[in-house]
Amino acid sequence: MEISSTITETEPQKFALPVDSEHKATEFHLFSSAAPHMRAFHLSWISFFSCFVSTFAAPPLLPIIRDNLNLTATDIGNAGVASVSGAVFARIAMGTACDLFGPRLASASLILLTAPAVYFTSIASSPISFLLVRFFTGFSLATFVSAQFWMSSMFSGPVVGTANGVAAGWGNLGGGATQLIMPLVFSLIRDIGAVKFTAWRIAFFIPALFQTLSAFAILIFGQDLPDGNYQRLQNSGNKQKDKFSRVFYHGITNYRGWILALTYGYCFGVELTVDNIIAEYFYDRFNLKLHTAGIIAASFGLANIVSRPAGGVLSDMMAKRFGMRGRLWALWAVQTLGGVFCIILGQVGSLTASIVVMIVFSVFVQAACGLTFGVVPFVSRRSLGVISGMTGGGGNVGAVLTQLIFFKGSKYSKETGITLMGVMIVCCTLPIFLIYFPQWGGMFCGPSSEKIATEEDYYLSEWSSKEQGKGLHQASLKFADNSRSERGRRVHSQTLPSNATPSANV
Repeated sequence: MEISSTITETEPQKFALPVDSEHKATEFHLFSSAAPHMRAFHLSWISFFSCFVSTFAAPPLLPIIRDNLNLTATDIGNAGVASVSGAVFARIAMGTACDLFGPRLASASLILLTAPAVYFTSIASSPISFLLVRFFTGFSLATFVSAQFWMSSMFSGPVVGTANGVAAGWGNLGGGATQLIMPLVFSLIRDIGAVKFTAWRIAFFIPALFQTLSAFAILIFGQDLPDGNYQRLQNSGNKQKDKFSRVFYHGITNYRGWILALTYGYCFGVELTVDNIIAEYFYDRFNLKLHTAGIIAASFGLANIVSRPAGGVLSDMMAKRFGMRGRLWALWAVQTLGGVFCIILGQVGSLTASIVVMIVFSVFVQAACGLTFGVVPFVSRRSLGVISGMTGGGGNVGAVLTQLIFFKGSKYSKETGITLMGVMIVCCTLPIFLIYFPQWGGMFCGPSSEKIATEEDYYLSEWSSKEQGKGLHQASLKFADNSRSERGRRVHSQTLPSNATPSANV
């Protein structure tokens, strides 16, 4: 297995953005398409957007599909669970694939492998076939992991939260955009002359084609790392090899990754759940037209254009002032407030109040997603892909459990399920209190008073003395030096020596 490691360069490279010692960009220019950093950003969010559109293309058309295929409430619930359950293991595997082959090949391959399932939705003829196409289409949501891995490989600590937040947030826009796109496409096809039971089937060719084109764009224009693609760096000897077993071990034995997987299950997992049920909820509870319910439901997903990026920006702002402890406090506070508004959403009975509370709820729960991936890049340098996959997979596990418990069948009304889901958000956010970094501290405790509790000690603990003797740890040393900003403004200037430099050749 190959992991980013020592980069030996014969001549300095020039980049459009300022970079650190790992050649990661230290600034984020949203409207730039400069290669390789900002180009990777735009490719990652557009491809993830296309996968979100495909995965959630069915819910806004469910009132039509359920009549055509004679779907029961249980069938619809099972299909909703299936659409997010496949990505549980796919996301963990995607993290591994990014470590092995790079985010470019990993994401493009998965997109192309899942695109046929979107096309096949048009020929679904029974509840079972409908469940299967939703299940296999849902695998494409694992591109979230490759997007976050890609951004963490391209952007430095001071802006990585922003880059991750905007890439994922704009990608998640697909969940809202599809609520508008699919009813509109369906209406256009029906108006041309197709009967409604044929029109919904033809409509699925639009997201399928979009997803396919995004994969080819990644292959043609994408680049794995600031210094090049994995294969070229390996062939030139500028990228050291690492043992996958050790990378995997250090990922799954880091308890911080498991806590973040749990808490992410009740921000992103809740978002996936709401994407599946919200259009039908408004359609049935308030007797709205299909297109009207779709527009209201779309506002939940479309909030991602600002809410998740805002979470990433907030994470970086808190880190600049208070370090990692600020990131953790912000994550807990924002996600807990999201749970509170989710509880309120299930209690209000008027259409206007429900829309207002839903939008506020969406802002907080999506911002919490951005805040989560402001923390993830610092959990492990050696096992970044595994930690990202674990956290992303946790999001899908949360979605599966929530839909199985509260929205499968008729045990709970949808409004009761939404209220109980809010309670789970509040409870499952509490473990953030347990996250502690010896070099930076946790929510209630400062950094360790031991002299060995430094960034270098934390990240080098993932390497044995024998591995360090081979120089495999050099990239971790660079990352440790660049992550000193997580000490916060108040202590960083006091503890960072003026002559401190990375312990690696640049």
